Amino acid sequence: MVLVAEALRDRADVLRGHASAAIATAMTRVRGAWMAIGLAVTLLPVSARAWDPPPQSPASKQQIQKLVQTWGQYRKGDSLRDRRQAFESLMETTPEPTRVQIRSVDAGGVDAQLIWPARLHHPLGRRAILYVHGGGFYSGSLRTHRAIAGSLAKAASADVLLIDYRLAPDNPYPAQIDDTLAAYRWLLDAGYENDNIVIVGESAGGNLAIEATLRQMRVRGPLPAAVVAISPITDLAATGASLKANAGSDPVIDAAELDRIRKAYLGTRSPTDPMVSPLYADMTGFPPLMMQVGSGEALVDDTLRLADKAREAGVDVKTEIWPGMIHQWQLFPSWIDDARQSNQRVAQYAAEHFADKPQ
Repeated sequence: MVLVAEALRDRADVLRGHASAAIATAMTRVRGAWMAIGLAVTLLPVSARAWDPPPQSPASKQQIQKLVQTWGQYRKGDSLRDRRQAFESLMETTPEPTRVQIRSVDAGGVDAQLIWPARLHHPLGRRAILYVHGGGFYSGSLRTHRAIAGSLAKAASADVLLIDYRLAPDNPYPAQIDDTLAAYRWLLDAGYENDNIVIVGESAGGNLAIEATLRQMRVRGPLPAAVVAISPITDLAATGASLKANAGSDPVIDAAELDRIRKAYLGTRSPTDPMVSPLYADMTGFPPLMMQVGSGEALVDDTLRLADKAREAGVDVKTEIWPGMIHQWQLFPSWIDDARQSNQRVAQYAAEHFADKPQ
């Protein structure tokens, strides 16, 4: 009987061991399944996700209020030279980018800087973002936009070509578009494939990014993989209702500033010319387009109206409206939490559209 009892106990231990092993195996499979699901969600294209910017947090409101106050300290003087210098002085107070390498280049006759993540040791990579800075066509420089260019380089694991295009009024239209297109074609000549290039621009730079692509379409040249227009000026005729509706919430741009811009950039040229204002252009055949804007911007209608028009023309359009943000908030990733997050969204969109996607 003792031998029988011991045999039964041994059999029970074996069964328990098998059960434990089976449970462990099952749990491993479950964990693996959830990890696979999580990875699949992570790798979903940006356009395939149901995503909206989160509601503005109290901390975000405080950061924007502080930025508004800071802008007010620098936005002095009515001359273009004074306003250009004020913008330079403001951006001098922001940190330089870190963990990037920078090389000055002549991009088809355009002064530029090639910026890439420090962890990537190469003079030229496979993926490139052409960054076209804002500043009303009359201001902005390599210094003012090096921080956002550096942040995009790191987030997208790509080279960023930041260009120092000619400025109005000394160089009115079409000098800025000429320089943008020359830099894009330099990237092609340097060995980047067009489907590994994304053009990104903010404010006036968003206008130039779109218009340069439209011109490339007219000559049937190779198009970029995608275009990102951040708070772009799309209507130099200034017909958007938000110019009045958000006049009190946006300290950066208003109807008077658009009037200055129009006179310095266009002279007597019509602001409804589709070659200067994308809102009036035929967008049929345009590459995938991401448009990002703040709900408090005077130019929110410039984004929404063009997005609607492009979508009607069959363009793959993604639009993001960030609650409580003012014009050009994306330039301050060291000060504004939402700037870091919105820049990450831009980089993610670019990475999604590169033919050679970063690992």
